[in-house]
Amino acid sequence: MKKIVVGKNDDGKRLDKVILSTFDTLPKSLMFKEIRKKNIKVNKKRCKAEQLVTLGDIIELYLPDDTLQKKTVHYDFLSAPKSLNILYEDDNIILMDKGVGQLCHPDGKEYVNTLLSGMKRYLYESKQWDPEKENSFTPALANRIDRNTGGIVIGAKNYQALKILSQKIKNREISKYYLLAAKGKFEKKSDTITGYLTKNEKKNMVTVTKTPTDGSKMIVTKYNVLDYKNGISLVEVDLLTGRTHQIRAHLASIGHPLAGDGKYGTEHGRYRQALYSYRLSFDFTTDAGILEYLKGKEFTSKNCPIKEKFEAGEYEK
Repeated sequence: MKKIVVGKNDDGKRLDKVILSTFDTLPKSLMFKEIRKKNIKVNKKRCKAEQLVTLGDIIELYLPDDTLQKKTVHYDFLSAPKSLNILYEDDNIILMDKGVGQLCHPDGKEYVNTLLSGMKRYLYESKQWDPEKENSFTPALANRIDRNTGGIVIGAKNYQALKILSQKIKNREISKYYLLAAKGKFEKKSDTITGYLTKNEKKNMVTVTKTPTDGSKMIVTKYNVLDYKNGISLVEVDLLTGRTHQIRAHLASIGHPLAGDGKYGTEHGRYRQALYSYRLSFDFTTDAGILEYLKGKEFTSKNCPIKEKFEAGEYEK
């Protein structure tokens, strides 16, 4: 017989998901069968696969040991660089300022030198997270930004925080502001522009059109020009929809590609677009549970180089 004690990061999850994420060798079909046969119980009572478990519940599995091998925990994150630029943290979240050139998640080629691995290493070494005490949860990023875009990324230290953050981002209750240098002088100082974005997975590029096309998704980008000189505009963008390469492709489609953008702009061979996710605000309009204390708080990057380079005239026209 094996036993699972439900911890805080499994609180509120479905029973079947907790079991399957805990044991590598248990087939899903066998699990459902054993639940029906009452060989799997919660608090010594009959249970259902879809029921939600709560903190402190005891799941008992009266099954052969060879079907109940616990998942092997790999510590490859310990090879990640120690350098982690922390803007803010508390018991539930961590705000990190990602550097330009770093991946948020593994991409099939790079697995270790990522922001996620760096966050896991930091939380493990600071004793805020112990993989051996978790049944299923691992620290996760609530949002992501492109490799060659720097800026603020939100990390969740527990399951409840991740669940709330994901919902708040989806409902536009967390605002992310970008600072960028774009070519040309904008006709309007501020505007909200719409378009339709189509993604080409093979080329890892997107196309923006004014009208819908097959497979396209609507995008909305709000911008405000802060300054202009020497053929370059300093612009703040409020991303109202979060699609792949949205800011770069959308502004390029209206004649204002980002400085340094070799993919959507004219500077071929250069892939350090002048774009930074520099400001974040928690604009909760509905209950945020354990994260309610963040309501109304705003955080600004201390490392954003865009404004300094603009004032120094370092961007090409």
